Amino acid sequence: MWIGVDASRAARAWRTGTENYSLYLIRALIAQGGRHLFRLYFNAPPAEGLFPRDERVEWRVMPFRRLWTHARLSYEMIQRPPDVLFVPAHVLPVVHPRRSVVTVHDVGYLRYPQMHPRASRRYLDWSTRWNVRTAAHIVADSEATREDLVHFYRADPAKITVAYPAGTPGLAPVEDEARLAEVRARYGTGEAYFLYVGTLQPRKNLGVLLEAYARLLARGQLPKEVRLVLAGRPGWLCENILARARRADLAGQVILPGYVAAEDLAALLSGALGFVFPSWYEGFGLPVLEAMACGAPVIASNASSLPEVAGEAALLINPAEVDDLAQAMVRLYDDEALRKALSERGRERARAFTWEACATRVLEVLEAVGEG
Repeated sequence: MWIGVDASRAARAWRTGTENYSLYLIRALIAQGGRHLFRLYFNAPPAEGLFPRDERVEWRVMPFRRLWTHARLSYEMIQRPPDVLFVPAHVLPVVHPRRSVVTVHDVGYLRYPQMHPRASRRYLDWSTRWNVRTAAHIVADSEATREDLVHFYRADPAKITVAYPAGTPGLAPVEDEARLAEVRARYGTGEAYFLYVGTLQPRKNLGVLLEAYARLLARGQLPKEVRLVLAGRPGWLCENILARARRADLAGQVILPGYVAAEDLAALLSGALGFVFPSWYEGFGLPVLEAMACGAPVIASNASSLPEVAGEAALLINPAEVDDLAQAMVRLYDDEALRKALSERGRERARAFTWEACATRVLEVLEAVGEG
């Protein structure tokens, strides 16, 4: 069976959650799907070594200036349709095979519309509605996303399969003190720090995190030597977040190092006092899983899919309560035994999520749709 895959997002030089999902899942699908042939569609040549290219894996590099998905990929579907098309990180093209499968990652723009620009919200709503209406089957990252699709879009529950993603392959605790010191120096974290990694945007609830940290400093519950590191690129509507981070009471305390290089992520996570992720809404929450894989004690929101990911391996807090988050942070700082226990439970929890298991689940869907 020919499985066509939109790999355009996976080939981007700068990847965040959905792009990494696409990359690692496609690799795992190719490895797991030995009896199938794969045709990968790109809008630009992928980096050398990103994907295999052999008798089982064909590349279709199709540069196109605008509307690549709905114009160029649609044309490809007319000319050379695969037996089944899989779109892991975007929207189905206007013209697509009847046997098409798509991953829907979240509908946070409906849960928290005020935290998304109007144009983006409208496009996300249209694209998700289109995916739900036209796909033969939908893959969801979590039960929370599955329930949202049923609630907001009246999707048929039988048409949705949950396949849990995993984190970046090979992430593990870094124990080399020289390496940890090198990364601390590169990102200016100081010796002790709480860490957030992700796009800087309102949905991540960074305003509450900044306020919780400011209160702990003001009350003397955290010494000024303990920094707060917000690592990631600025996203939409981030101006208030940046302004709060730079106010006088937090001057020099909040570190904004920008995007973290992939080769530095494990060391940055491993060296943290705790990883703090108070997001209002996540379709899955890969940063939590990756932090646990590196042994970082985790504080996470009790909202959306995050309890599914964290299980009993994190301190779960109410994202609306500043003091709830502040108390969790000071507990981690004060209690070394708690940090160690959460670190151990987190590593064990992270091992339960693998790309092989995710690919097996998705491959079952593709086979059922493509061969049914």
